[in-house]
Amino acid sequence: MIGYRAGWVLRFDRLVTDRRRYPSDLTDEQWALVGPLVPARPVSIAPAKHELREIVNAVLYVARTGNPRRYLPHDLPPHTTVYDYFARWEADGTAERIHDTLRDEVRRRKGRRILPSAAVIDALVAITALPRHG
Repeated sequence: MIGYRAGWVLRFDRLVTDRRRYPSDLTDEQWALVGPLVPARPVSIAPAKHELREIVNAVLYVARTGNPRRYLPHDLPPHTTVYDYFARWEADGTAERIHDTLRDEVRRRKGRRILPSAAVIDALVAITALPRHG
């Protein structure tokens, strides 16, 4: 993919889609981080009808808006396709790897160590779990 600006996707110097960009869409910088973590489709499967980046954008749209995936706008991939990819990524650990990578990047940009040095334990949970005598 050559570029992704204002909803225009250029691939090998030809226009693939001209949909308007949603606020939840990945920027080029974000896709550079996330894209390598998304597994490519197996070669044995029929050619993809939708770019992986558009699938990720659709997942982010649902996550950001809270809309049921059946209500995805028509310019995003079909909700069944989006769910199939998301379920596969949840099952194989892709979603967790993406989350961990983005968390690490946020911590790095804020000048923090990637691994936290402290944790908070909620003492109230421990107290309420004790049996009462009385």
